[in-house]
Order: sequence, then C-alpha cells, then structure tokens
Amino acid sequence: MVIGVVVCLLIPALAVLIGQNGFAWPATATELDRVLLQLRISRIAAGFVVGAALSCAGAVLQAVLRNPLADPYVLGVSSGGAVGATLAITLGLAGYTVLALPLAAFAAAIITLTVVYRLASRHGDTSVHGLILSGVVVSSMLASVLMVMLSFSRNERLHGILWWMLGNLQINDMRVLTGCAVCCAVACVAALALARDLNALTLGTEMAHNVGVRTRFVVCCALGTATLAAAAAVALAGLIGFVGLIVPHAVRHVTGSDHRRLLPAAALAGGAFLVVCDTVARSLVSGQEIPVGVITALTGGPFFLILLRRRREGWIA
Repeated sequence: MVIGVVVCLLIPALAVLIGQNGFAWPATATELDRVLLQLRISRIAAGFVVGAALSCAGAVLQAVLRNPLADPYVLGVSSGGAVGATLAITLGLAGYTVLALPLAAFAAAIITLTVVYRLASRHGDTSVHGLILSGVVVSSMLASVLMVMLSFSRNERLHGILWWMLGNLQINDMRVLTGCAVCCAVACVAALALARDLNALTLGTEMAHNVGVRTRFVVCCALGTATLAAAAAVALAGLIGFVGLIVPHAVRHVTGSDHRRLLPAAALAGGAFLVVCDTVARSLVSGQEIPVGVITALTGGPFFLILLRRRREGWIA
C-alpha cells in the first residue's frame, strides 16, 4: 500500500521530465523555456486533479448504485456537465468568476443524473440494466445538444470548444485550475466523510437502514459529491471517459471494498493514471498532440466491454 502511494506521487514528478524529445529535464535557459516548463507543470497538475476527481466520483457511484459498471461518463453525468460548461462558454459567462464553469457544469450534471435515475426507476426499484441504458440514451441526446450548440458558436471559439470536448489538459488560466481544484477537493473530502455509510450502502439500502444509516440523506449527499467532482473535472478538462470506471475497479482488488481506504487510494491512482495517459498523448507522436480523452477511451472501452461481459455471464448464471 505504501509502495503504491509512493509510486502514484512519483509519477507526476517523472512526467515533468518526459516530452517529445525523450526523457530529460526541460531546459530553463531562456524565458520561453521557463514558460514551457510552467505550462507542463500546470498540465500535469490539472491531469492529477481531474483523474483524482473522476476516480473518486466513480467509486462513490459504484457504491451507491452497487454496480461496478457505474461511472460519470457511462451514466451521462459527464455529458451533462459538458453541456452546462459549453453553454457557459458560449454565453461568455466563464469570464465572470473562476467558479462559473464548474457551477454551470454541476447544475447541468445534477439535472442529467436526476433524469437518468428517474428513467431507470420503476415502482421505487432501480434496475442496473435500466441505469446503463438510460445513461447511454441520455448521453447520446446530450451529444446532439452539444452539436447544436457548437453549430451556433462563433468560429473563433469553435476549435477551442471541440478540442476541450475531446479532453484537453492544457490550462490557459490558472484561476480556472484553482477553482476547479477547490471543487474537486471539497467533493473528495465530503466523499471520504461518507465512507462508513458507503460501506453500509454496498450491502443494500434496507440493510444500511437497519444499521442506522439515513439512506435517503446519504444517497443524496453521495450523488451530490460525485456529481460535483465529475462536473468540476469536466469543466476543467472536457470529456474524459472511463477513468472513473477503470481505476476504482482496479484499486478495489488491492485495497478491498472498505471505502475509508478505497477512496483515497482511488484518488491517488486516478490522478497518476491520467497523468500517464496525458504523457503518452503529448509524447507519442512527434510534432502532434493527441487529446487525452482519446487515450482513455481506447484504454477504457475494451475494459468496459470485458467487465460488461463478465457481469452478463453472472446475471445469466
């Protein structure tokens, strides 16, 4: 466990040394070199914050819904946050305050999660199949809404929004990074405070209620914290999928299901994982940069299909 923490903390430090020219300490002889080094450090910091937030959100959603396939991206929360953030950018609201983007993304993501949950619920019972299907359908609808919004965007903003939607960790304003990092930190701390209750919820709402957990209140708080973390991550870096699915599932095999250990471990591992993906994205092709969302999708897509197949075999059995 200690070795894993050390490795997760060393990865961002090593990522500073890796670029398209190989493994070396960046030159700082000129002012341009120093600026490039600062941009790389801010990008790595953004990747760690976003990865930690998405992983923590995924772990919370998987506990509340008792479904290892739950993920902000799969359930449509990320798409809802993207719609809210894109609307704020299109209307020019992002420049008023550093919290404009995460708050707009949070409001849209909450609405999206409510719609998905309602669509999947029937007579007070929520179906696992229904959640996944509802999330996919709502995400597809929101993708169409995003396309409509893009068609009305000004040409000078269109490229930036498209690059952001594919997953972009290049930070142009440190105030935005600070605001989103604060939101992510608040959400992760709140989730950790709910760790004991999340342990009870994994046994079922009825069992959790019998051991003294106020299930309705805890579920609402947990969903709120997960949505805030995912929305802040989307506002900062755009649509980056499958991090909240892959990392908590992998970490659970190491730490167990106790969320007092799982949540901080998932946050550290998620941050390190996204930093690695972004390092690959900016270093793989000389002279070109691949959006980090493409790397996580290529990694997480097969993982999701394998996990879905195993779950399906378990349902059939």
